[in-house]
Amino acid sequence: MTIDRPLPLDSGQQLASVTIAYQSYGTLNADRSNAVLVCHALTGDQYVACDHPTTGKPGWWARMVGPGKPIDTDRYFVLCANVLGSCMGTSGPATVDPATGAPFGMGFPVITIADMVRAQAMLLDHLGIARLHAVVGGSMGGMQALAWASAYPERLVSAIVIASAARHSAQNIAFHEVGRQAIMADPDWQGGQYYAAHAPTKGLAVARMAAHITYLSEAGLTEKFGRRLQARDAKSFGFDADFQVESYLRYQGLAFTDRFDANAYLYITRAMDYFDLAEAHGGRLAAAFAGAGDVRFTLVSFDTDWLYPTAESRRIVQALQSVGAAASFVELSAPFGHDSFLLDVPALDRLVAGALRNGG
Repeated sequence: MTIDRPLPLDSGQQLASVTIAYQSYGTLNADRSNAVLVCHALTGDQYVACDHPTTGKPGWWARMVGPGKPIDTDRYFVLCANVLGSCMGTSGPATVDPATGAPFGMGFPVITIADMVRAQAMLLDHLGIARLHAVVGGSMGGMQALAWASAYPERLVSAIVIASAARHSAQNIAFHEVGRQAIMADPDWQGGQYYAAHAPTKGLAVARMAAHITYLSEAGLTEKFGRRLQARDAKSFGFDADFQVESYLRYQGLAFTDRFDANAYLYITRAMDYFDLAEAHGGRLAAAFAGAGDVRFTLVSFDTDWLYPTAESRRIVQALQSVGAAASFVELSAPFGHDSFLLDVPALDRLVAGALRNGG
């Protein structure tokens, strides 16, 4: 959907119009009260519960969203929009600039999590949805859910925030900077103007490899790979992928370049790095939720997630409780690290289903 009105941005710039790609599942009821917005993470997209058109793989949360599933499309009208700055149809650096006829590239304005949420609110306005039964997200999706609760509390009944944080830590920023530098050091990046030539796939693959390590746990990596060799009986004494874990990371990096734009990766990681919900409120996180006292919050962390550890969720819960918001919190045990919210954790399924039932 292209919305022909300006979208103001935190940077002080604006987009004259914005195109938002989205998928919907289920049926909007007569009073438009059963809409659930699912917000995706950094490298996700709108294909939450249907096959991806590029890779052919099932939707990234197909185990969670669908008929009879925790986010039940027989009961809820589920929306998932590709975030602003991404590359799956929503306005971003790969979008053609009407003034030049070429992709924006690095001429696209830097965006924030709040800008992403503003664009989603515009989409809901155009769809005639004044209030959401729930906004749900994990990781960067959880950041969007928190930003929704801060900016538009009157438009939410409930918010479900999974494996997320109210700010990006120095360590998070550091890992993202490694990835961005890998992309920008690739000779094919060409200052972001590579669309008519070769994409910087080598740099993007390295960025993905570095990030992917942060999504996993040490115990999970040890159990899955250990120090086992890859398709050989002895070390090569060279720099091929001797170990299974090396081969796995190389595969993840290369596969990622087939479906994602390098510039979009730069923009979205920067948006995450800028995220600090308390910053605009004198550094007081509770003040960011001052108007959210009527929103019901559910927060979930995982014991093996060192990217967004449990302490980050507890900080959010304390801020919510200080403003009288209804907030429930649980730390789940799972061996998968940060990626646990995407994988088979039955306890999470039960929590999400229960939170949606109790939200209204």
